Amino acid sequence: MKYNVKRFAGAIAISIVIFSCNNNSTNVPANNDSTQVTDTTAATYDTTFKVEAEAFADIQLLRYQVPGFGQLSLQQKQLAYYLYEAALSGREIIYDQKSKYGIMLRKTLEAAYASYSGDKNSDDWKKLEEYCGRVWFSNGNHHHYGNEKFIPACSFEYFSSVIKASDSTQLPKESGEGVQAFLNRIKPIVYDLKFEPKLVDLSPNIDNIKASSINFYEGVTQKEVEAFYSKFNTTGNAPSWGLNSKTMKENGQIVEKVWKVGGMYSGSIEKIVGWLQKAIAVAENDQQKKALQLLVEYYQTGDLKKFDDYSIAWVNDVNSRLDVVNGFIEVYNDPINKKGSFESVVSMKDMEATKRIKAIADQAQWFEDNSPLMPEHKKKNVKGITAKAITVITESGDAAPNTPIGINLPNNEWIRKEHGSKSVSLTNIIYSYNVAGAKSGSVDEFALNDTIAQRMKKWGALAADLHVDMHECIGHASGQINPGVETTDKTLKNYASALEEGRADLVALYYIMDQKLIDIGVMPSFEVGKTEYDSYLMNGLITQLTRLKLGDKIEEAHMRNRQMIARWVYEKGKPDSVVQFVKRDGKTYVKINDYNKLRNLFGQLLREIQRIKSEGDFNAGKNLIENYGVKVDLALHKEILERYKKLNVKPYKGFIQPRLVPVMDGDKITDVKIEYPTSFYEQMMEYGKKYSFLPIKN
Repeated sequence: MKYNVKRFAGAIAISIVIFSCNNNSTNVPANNDSTQVTDTTAATYDTTFKVEAEAFADIQLLRYQVPGFGQLSLQQKQLAYYLYEAALSGREIIYDQKSKYGIMLRKTLEAAYASYSGDKNSDDWKKLEEYCGRVWFSNGNHHHYGNEKFIPACSFEYFSSVIKASDSTQLPKESGEGVQAFLNRIKPIVYDLKFEPKLVDLSPNIDNIKASSINFYEGVTQKEVEAFYSKFNTTGNAPSWGLNSKTMKENGQIVEKVWKVGGMYSGSIEKIVGWLQKAIAVAENDQQKKALQLLVEYYQTGDLKKFDDYSIAWVNDVNSRLDVVNGFIEVYNDPINKKGSFESVVSMKDMEATKRIKAIADQAQWFEDNSPLMPEHKKKNVKGITAKAITVITESGDAAPNTPIGINLPNNEWIRKEHGSKSVSLTNIIYSYNVAGAKSGSVDEFALNDTIAQRMKKWGALAADLHVDMHECIGHASGQINPGVETTDKTLKNYASALEEGRADLVALYYIMDQKLIDIGVMPSFEVGKTEYDSYLMNGLITQLTRLKLGDKIEEAHMRNRQMIARWVYEKGKPDSVVQFVKRDGKTYVKINDYNKLRNLFGQLLREIQRIKSEGDFNAGKNLIENYGVKVDLALHKEILERYKKLNVKPYKGFIQPRLVPVMDGDKITDVKIEYPTSFYEQMMEYGKKYSFLPIKN
């Protein structure tokens, strides 16, 4: 599970001091007060480094540093380089996973961008160039956050003229196909908003598989898929069936096309395996070597039980400085939460920043024992949670360019229960968000008054960091499913992701106002907790609406969970006026009147969501999300969009990846240098040339 950066950067942007701290959700605090530099890791960053890069549409590209990379040993640098190449070798997979036409679309745009011989200063070209950027940023032509399809702002006639004035040999045409026939075929893919209109449609009472254009299923209905997987044994230590395959019909029978060497996506997976095998030879220790060997065996066989073996070995690798996530991991892009999107994150441990997150993880059993959960839903023995802060070296697939800021893996519940998990905070990613967010002005615009705004500027960074740490360390790792109850992909279905993210958020919210955090030395006072309550409610009720077009409902799982929590406590706290909307000068603000009562409400909702998960109560989960997490007040939405527009801030941010360059002496790597590209467009073209291993049709 990953904590999406979408909570932290952009709209809410609670002020963050320019230092390294934060947790798959953009609420990256923005800070106007850079005097509170208290994190000892801050000195490792080059403060003259330019974080901001290109901006287009609703997107701001950023860059991140990798402090400490130069101090790694040669063996560690070699390992980092091999894992880096393995990560990028799989990046093309996500384009096909998002649409069966995704690779064709990407190659078409790459051909036009590289070889168009016409005027590249015209308004129409700039519009097409923006479309290219949006497709590359989203790994397809559906908005990376809203899931809706987007089309070029230029006309199809202009698009056609560009394609005709480009190198036709670079176009992904079929054998014998002319350029005009190719244009006729690709027109609906690019321009028809009714063709594959939504990547993931989680609307209630419909066939969510049929309504979603994600390329995990083909020619099958949701009922057929559920019936197919109902035959798999999911009791005990069962693997995550369906995680690494496309489910479709052949000759009237439902089959799985497994993603493995010799199977679907073999071209990319063979390259991944080749680089992983090089990495095994320079692994830091035997445990890391074992984990990488099992990962290779999993890719070679497609055996999900082997993936569980790998996950256990990976969890047990607690001593390595370098680490990697590489595989079909998160299920957010599957409307029924089965199929894993490809992603990879290569990282190294941030030694100093790890101290805070470890202090929380070390108390995991205390947090479990003292939570408001029903006794039967608590874990009697919380297995080891390895918590650390990491410095990202590169990301790919579904982790890039739009990145998580916190990750807790593995996702398999029985492995987490019996073997533990790893929880990480991505410190250098957060640092760049903080630097960029310092200029946004969001806090001054949306905070109720100057007292709250100044408190956010002082404590926003630490509040966000603690939330991320607890969300990942003790949130996802808490609670247990009742014996005999199926996994959440079967019981909670299309609401599973939003409910799970809400559950983890509520653990963090409940404990961020607990004396325990002060006692263990990670929080100086309850002012930090109040800051997080103010920012979370402000975001859940108001500022995250900047990410939606006027009139849209909320679809994305993290946004649903945040509004669900905020709306629920607002409604349930009405008799005591715990939380209120207040008007001042025609503007709407959120006011918290009683922080302690609000904490109690968070505890009540946490207890209920854990009950829903533990008992597999689909209807109760559905009612929570649909009643509190989906609908948007139109008048409020219009007001917030107008206020946010005046700030001139892009609501979405993502990253250009560093480049690792080996220094060679013959066939031996004698050093690895790190470079920081400045152009997202150039990087996408570079990746397209170097890491294209899949056919147009898979």
